[in-house]
Amino acid sequence: MKKFFTSESVTEGHPDKVCDNISDGILDAILSVDPSARAAIECSAAFDTLLIMGEVTTTAQINYEQKAREIIKNIGYDFGTFSYDKCRIIVAVHSQSPDIAMGVDASLENKSGADDDIANTLGAGDQGMMFGYACRETEELMPLTLSLSHKLAKRLTDLRKSGTLSYLRPDGKTQVTVEYHDGVAKRVDTVVVSTQHDCQVSQEQIRADIKKFVIDEIIPACLMDENTKIFVNPTGRFEIGGPEGDSGLTGRKIIVDTYGGRCAHGGGAFSGKDPTKVDRSAAYYCRYIAKNLVAAGLADELEIQVAYAIGVANPVSVFVDSHGTGKVDDEKLVEIVKNEFDLRPYSIIKALGLRKPVFAQTAAYGHFGRDGFAWEQTDKAESLKKYL
Repeated sequence: MKKFFTSESVTEGHPDKVCDNISDGILDAILSVDPSARAAIECSAAFDTLLIMGEVTTTAQINYEQKAREIIKNIGYDFGTFSYDKCRIIVAVHSQSPDIAMGVDASLENKSGADDDIANTLGAGDQGMMFGYACRETEELMPLTLSLSHKLAKRLTDLRKSGTLSYLRPDGKTQVTVEYHDGVAKRVDTVVVSTQHDCQVSQEQIRADIKKFVIDEIIPACLMDENTKIFVNPTGRFEIGGPEGDSGLTGRKIIVDTYGGRCAHGGGAFSGKDPTKVDRSAAYYCRYIAKNLVAAGLADELEIQVAYAIGVANPVSVFVDSHGTGKVDDEKLVEIVKNEFDLRPYSIIKALGLRKPVFAQTAAYGHFGRDGFAWEQTDKAESLKKYL
């Protein structure tokens, strides 16, 4: 059966990603001084104004405005109304609600006195459900459509910052459609690249350069054919971008951040949140679990869901769907997850080292499928093979 599937990515200069970068950059600055800080930092950007808002409880003294301007400059906005040295910045940050804090500081299990396990000293920072996913489509065990989209977006930024294509500007979007036959990727059907640019370059040059330096460098030739459709700046012009062209908001690219639509999403965003927020930490751990189970050969594709109640350490449910590819049944996979992985927030934070300032580097080009993150390790895969 023939099917088509599409995923997209955006560059770090996209207005939503500008906000993600600032949220995570501020979070890292706080955690580098105070690893136990609580933070939920969100940003909104439009035209010439940035609003930094949220809740932060910390001993760190951070100049939010200064940090934001550094990040905006590093992204590349040294021009226009949202230039790092011209934009207006409003800071509206308060401390974490004590009603939330009391559930995180001591879990329900800990308060009941039923268990004095140290891992029960921390309750989940919120209710909700989180998902993890892995598949064998790529070396990094990620969906091919999203992997290619991220690489195209990152290539745009690399070419801009290196000066190879000096007319490029920070904002950009990419999209890849792959044709599948009976679940196997056969060819790339469509590639879309939209990139902000200066006013001096012609659309003809942009299309030729993007084809040569971006698409041909990233999309494997074996997946392209004479019927592959390529759209570069299909509107015909893209000079005004970033927050000057469209408003931005932290956490509005959650599908770009995760699996490109290939699996369900619990709805919780990542950026700006410290690891007591299971929206972030549990989603990272679910990726770790799914990747290790697939790497171990227990399934070729696997989706896992966990759900939490605020203030409770243990998840209220664990669900696994191997989409018919499991080497053991899904019920057994759930049992394996519960036996081999500790899903309490304290244990997740410790296992993945999430008290460290590691979050700024996640803010663009995906939180998963990239080297250097603890949740991308497959260090448990070998031991999990005992269940085969």
